Amino acid sequence: MKDVFIFAASMDKQDEILISCSTQFKRYGIKTLTMDDLARNQGISKKTLYKYYKDKNDLVVKSVEYNILLDRNLMLNCCNQNMNAIEENYFVSNMILQQLTETNASFWYDLERYHPKAMAVMNNHMRVDVFKYLCDNLKRGIEEGHYRSNIKIPIIADTYLSKLGVMFEPEYYSASDYSFSDVYQEIFRYHIRGIASDKGIIVLKEKLNRENLKSDDF
Repeated sequence: MKDVFIFAASMDKQDEILISCSTQFKRYGIKTLTMDDLARNQGISKKTLYKYYKDKNDLVVKSVEYNILLDRNLMLNCCNQNMNAIEENYFVSNMILQQLTETNASFWYDLERYHPKAMAVMNNHMRVDVFKYLCDNLKRGIEEGHYRSNIKIPIIADTYLSKLGVMFEPEYYSASDYSFSDVYQEIFRYHIRGIASDKGIIVLKEKLNRENLKSDDF
């Protein structure tokens, strides 16, 4: 899958199908959708769907890879916005929160239970791409004085990823009375309060005030 396929002018039929299926998976979950459903919902024949994808599992894997590409583009875009580290961290958290709000909780259950290959691709993305992004952000935040100077960067990055991973485990979340977005917000607040210096908290609260948001939440 070529990297430019997320731009409408560059999309071919295979890209359009993949984006549509990815959207459907997130909206309705994976297990409930058959190849017939996926084809019918976008006005194509099942034969056309199988022309590009071997089976549903192949489609799920490609869908995860597509979402990973979006994540990478998001991280790259953040790094080009000239934000300081704590503002960037907050910006990314809002993007993640929006994605979680728009994604059916069963999507994560289905990915974990029925599509181990796709889940392995996602886990590798978290361990490699997201881990590196977190480490780079932590290092820059320390240099700016917005994060505590005595942070052990790999430990903090690993701990944060572990906490995020737990919220997607079916055994954990099925017993929770809270939404993914609620859980994520609390994990993020916990994370920020643990790494931010006094200067960093002041900077973050000033940003929240400028956006007319509740700075007391942090």
